Amino acid sequence: MAWMKPALWGVLALALAGCVQPVAAPIAQPPVFPVAASAPLSPAQAAENFITVVDRVEPVAERLCRERTRGMADCNFEIVIDRRFEMPPNAFQTLDEQGRPVVGFTLALIADARNADEIAFVLGHEASHHILGHIARQQNTAVTGAVLGGVLGQITGADGAALEHWQRIGASVGARRYSKAFELEADALGAEIAFDAGYDPVLGAGFFSRLPDPGDEFLGSHPPNAQRQAQVAAVVARLRAAGS
Repeated sequence: MAWMKPALWGVLALALAGCVQPVAAPIAQPPVFPVAASAPLSPAQAAENFITVVDRVEPVAERLCRERTRGMADCNFEIVIDRRFEMPPNAFQTLDEQGRPVVGFTLALIADARNADEIAFVLGHEASHHILGHIARQQNTAVTGAVLGGVLGQITGADGAALEHWQRIGASVGARRYSKAFELEADALGAEIAFDAGYDPVLGAGFFSRLPDPGDEFLGSHPPNAQRQAQVAAVVARLRAAGS
């Protein structure tokens, strides 16, 4: 996998210059609050925004991580970039082999961001998944779902392959159902991180307006876009009121 680490960020602008801008997908409903439309940034501006955002947001995320986890988690984030041009706009959080938290961005997401606030919100959101322990919590939820699925399979008389099938269904439903709550939790904490770093999370959440709306499907892994934007707006209103 072609990863670009901080030491190679000097070539980010050149990489973005070769990145084809993705086509915005239609949305099923308007956002909760208006978001001004703007054209994609130049590769040089997109690269500068990304580097500046990481420099400002990462220390805030690490400080908040230490405060929230009380030293029980590794809060030394590593920010990486997937340089494969064919990858769609995406960001994710994972752990490396030593348990260090890693936040990854694809070039397409960096190129598609309309402003620094969007990058700041996405970085805060992904860092929040680690701070809130979502990887471990989702694994526990999947295990619980698998156990319940197995019990249901036994009640219905399933055995062998059929019982394993019920366990897989239980694990999938459990993980997906709770992932909606995890996304909203990460949106809220991510908004706080971006706000504390000096960015506008409401403007940053504008990228939801360019995503297909997942609606409120039972097996969907993400909440409706409007619900997520409303969550961010509420958090920012609370933070501004507390600071006034």
